[in-house]
Amino acid sequence: MRAAVLHETGQDKLDVLDDVEAVGFGPGRVRIRVRASGLCHSDVSAMNGVLPQPAPFVPGHEGAGEVVDVGDGVTNVRQGDRVLVCWLPACGTCAACRRGQTELCLAGFMNAGTPNFKRPGGDVFGFAGTGTFTEEVVVDAACAVPIPDDVPFDIAALIGCGVTTGLGAALNTADVAAGSSVAVIGCGGVGIAVLQGARLKGAAHIVAVDPVESRRDAALRFGASEAVAPDALTDAVQRATAGEGFDYVFEVVGTSATTRAAYEATRRGGTLCVVGAGAVDDHVRFNMFELFFDEKRILPSLYGGGDVLRSYERAVALWRAGRVDLAGMITHRVRLAEINEALEQMRTGAALRTCVEI
Repeated sequence: MRAAVLHETGQDKLDVLDDVEAVGFGPGRVRIRVRASGLCHSDVSAMNGVLPQPAPFVPGHEGAGEVVDVGDGVTNVRQGDRVLVCWLPACGTCAACRRGQTELCLAGFMNAGTPNFKRPGGDVFGFAGTGTFTEEVVVDAACAVPIPDDVPFDIAALIGCGVTTGLGAALNTADVAAGSSVAVIGCGGVGIAVLQGARLKGAAHIVAVDPVESRRDAALRFGASEAVAPDALTDAVQRATAGEGFDYVFEVVGTSATTRAAYEATRRGGTLCVVGAGAVDDHVRFNMFELFFDEKRILPSLYGGGDVLRSYERAVALWRAGRVDLAGMITHRVRLAEINEALEQMRTGAALRTCVEI
């Protein structure tokens, strides 16, 4: 079976091999034939060590495909079903799940420490307990979520992470108010989804901030009122809010520098929503007086900050109704053998989302 493998953390290229075997099939498990996988920036962050992940591993966590086989006790899917891969499944029984905060369930994270694959040389992990840059993957049954027949695999793959994360940040976590002002810092796939969510909520003015011109142009097509480079953010604050700051600022990069810039661009009493996944040793600094005096709400948003299954259903409904453009977010397509081209498109900012067709 073919799969793209990162041998050691810190390497910048993947090795597409044909001697990889999906392992772990049995009771409560599902084997999936992957048909499409999105390339999310979190995959790159795991490769370079920003996000913790045992190596060697198969990246990819934004996937969709067909169920090949189901183990004993699996009732939510059956052979032949079309599914998307949920990298953060809820167990339904832990304290977070019982409180209704299923996005905080740790069951999915625990899967990351169990090998999903093997090669003649030993075990191979799957990123975030999945690993979708492969022809087949074995996952817990809760990771296989059925999708309607009218949802293409590439669209379903995006809903599996980037779209759910971005839309949810605006709709669930921040709950953007109609008529408000919004800035989105970082306009890759997740940032564009945030932007579309803010537009759905009725934001009156949306400023997209990104260093890559093609992404700024794309943000305008998806509904941004204006798009600026990071060094023009201060001017945008003056122009759009008379210097007061935005009602909502979304940080979708995952660094202390952009988070600090987002905080400063937020008005007193406004909301900073942190969406980007950053490194454990990258610390952002606030002084105690400004935290008290400015009364800005700082809201982290993990996987869209809400019930994941409901968020999937909502994304499908909005897509069907033409309220969100998901197909337009896919700017590049590659085959698995061309995965390193997709990585370069991600790193340079040339792509919003690249679909890996498998």
